[in-house]
Amino acid sequence: MAAFIAFLHHIAAFTLVAALVIEFVLIRDELTLGAARKLRVADMIYGAAAGTVLLAGLLRVFYFEKGSAYYLASVPFIAKMILFVTVALLSIYPTVVFNSWRKPLRQGQVPVVSDQQRRRLRSLMHWQLAGVVLLILCAAVMAKGIGYRG
Repeated sequence: MAAFIAFLHHIAAFTLVAALVIEFVLIRDELTLGAARKLRVADMIYGAAAGTVLLAGLLRVFYFEKGSAYYLASVPFIAKMILFVTVALLSIYPTVVFNSWRKPLRQGQVPVVSDQQRRRLRSLMHWQLAGVVLLILCAAVMAKGIGYRG
């Protein structure tokens, strides 16, 4: 079971990154009806993947790996959690925007997105990607036992 939870954790993390990259690419140019629909789907996948990463990660920490005492004594683990929360907070605005497109998309209309809003969305996605890269660095450092204070 521990191997399956680890697998689920990693697959969800890769899915999260892929969905975020897809969003980042789709919001780059003038918005089309197809791109707007794909953005909503990618964002739903991103959210589901983030939830799966969190759930599988917590299961690993509390039930399937070294135990919560070990992880809570690890500086890289704590940094990972802070980065995860930061990335989650940065994802709120894009999700709210994409959800606001539901009605126009149902009516077959392209949502109105100003250049300023598109730049803001891309910037937030850029910061999310940077946060994910740092999170992966923390995971690698943590896996080697660096920063463990126990």
